[in-house]
Amino acid sequence: MAMIPRLEMRQGQALVMTPQLQQAIKLLQLSNIELTEFVEAELERNPLLEREETQTEAPKPEASESQALDFEIAATTEPALDVHTSDLNPDLSQCELAEAGAAPLTDWSKASSGKSFDDLPGIEETLANEKTLAEHLDAQLTEAGVTPVERIIGATLIDLVDDWGYMRGDLREIARQLGAEETQVRRVLEIMQGFEPVGVMARDIPECLTLQLKDRGRFDPAMEALVKNLDLLAKGQLERLQHVCGIDRDDLMEMIAEVRALTPKPGAGFGDAPVQSIAPDVYIRQAPDGTWLVELNTDTLPRVLMNQRYYATVSKTAVRAADKEFLSECAANASWLVKSLDQRARTILKVSREIVRQQDGFFDKGVAHLRPLNLKTVAAAIEMHESTVSRVTSNKYLSCARGLFELKYFFTASINSADGGEAHSAEAVRHQIKGLIDGETPAEILSDDRIVEILMEKGVDIARRTVAKYRESLRIPSSVERKRKLANGL
Repeated sequence: MAMIPRLEMRQGQALVMTPQLQQAIKLLQLSNIELTEFVEAELERNPLLEREETQTEAPKPEASESQALDFEIAATTEPALDVHTSDLNPDLSQCELAEAGAAPLTDWSKASSGKSFDDLPGIEETLANEKTLAEHLDAQLTEAGVTPVERIIGATLIDLVDDWGYMRGDLREIARQLGAEETQVRRVLEIMQGFEPVGVMARDIPECLTLQLKDRGRFDPAMEALVKNLDLLAKGQLERLQHVCGIDRDDLMEMIAEVRALTPKPGAGFGDAPVQSIAPDVYIRQAPDGTWLVELNTDTLPRVLMNQRYYATVSKTAVRAADKEFLSECAANASWLVKSLDQRARTILKVSREIVRQQDGFFDKGVAHLRPLNLKTVAAAIEMHESTVSRVTSNKYLSCARGLFELKYFFTASINSADGGEAHSAEAVRHQIKGLIDGETPAEILSDDRIVEILMEKGVDIARRTVAKYRESLRIPSSVERKRKLANGL
């Protein structure tokens, strides 16, 4: 059979990722800290960008559907992120200003004199000035009067101390790496185990407790036996522990109380690095009429704009083709960055409003009223793609009267209803399980099967293994262990 060549025409569709669209996607999934770093880099790189020093507007209201950032597959002929310049700065009405949470004017004439907030150190400055555990130990090592060789060994041991104050290293391996004797390394470790806080430089919990008991003068043979058998104490086997220590029940309970008063994490009061406070991206507050107002945290939004006057001035002086090309590129990048930042803010606001609408029961009554929610539900409601919603909810936080929550917190799995009604949120069920166990009495310790029966009566169709999984995630022991601890007075 002969092969005959022929010409065929086929029509296809593909997603074109322009550099501007890639930038918008990147900005959307960045946290506010990462966004600030990105904008700072762009300000240094692009001479046409400048920081907006003054706040001119309140947070903008929700954009129209045509302006929403949606990354669904579109035809190649359709421009990505088509935003008109005239729509970037709409005039806000009084109602929109109230909804956006514009701050009222404040009368400072009656304010009392005294130290201003500017004179007080910020929390980041305060935390940054605190000594780390390594610095604290190094200062004590300097004053310990050790030899230069022992000073080097001590510095090596300090490098192996974790955040809790435990020395996580093998003495034999340390001696081999430093070319020193193991006995010399052990001697330095014993010296450093006398440093403050008491219990630091220990290699395990029993050694940490031993150091603290010796410091208090309470490390007798009975206490030594108790420390060596902490596993029996954890299991609640008090009779066996009483036999091992060779004491009566009253003495054992006193010794247990002393051990519990000790600090198993002596280095917990120090930090290896300054603590970074989380700044919320969205604020939720209740309006006088009972509705919920959603507003962006303008303090976390970078304010940048393109200097049109400077661009017009330098464009006239540009003669070489390379200079003109550079200015055109800078102008395009600046324009798209401003638009992308605006679209990012609008998209976060739109997704947050839908989450608040879906989970209004949580904001009003608490965790027990969380509803099952997934990305598909929110994406369908606001006519966006699931990937867009996923990027918005990553590393974004919401602040309300009940605390600070990541946006992903409100997306929970569903558990079917026993009576065929509305499904229950897994997080709400977990909260119910914790409440049932917290409210149990010594006369009635709830087993997993009993918890299943109670939840079934409340309309929650849940299996016993699921209850056990939620209980373990809450770090709650089994009913047998809880009974044993109550019987032993623990």
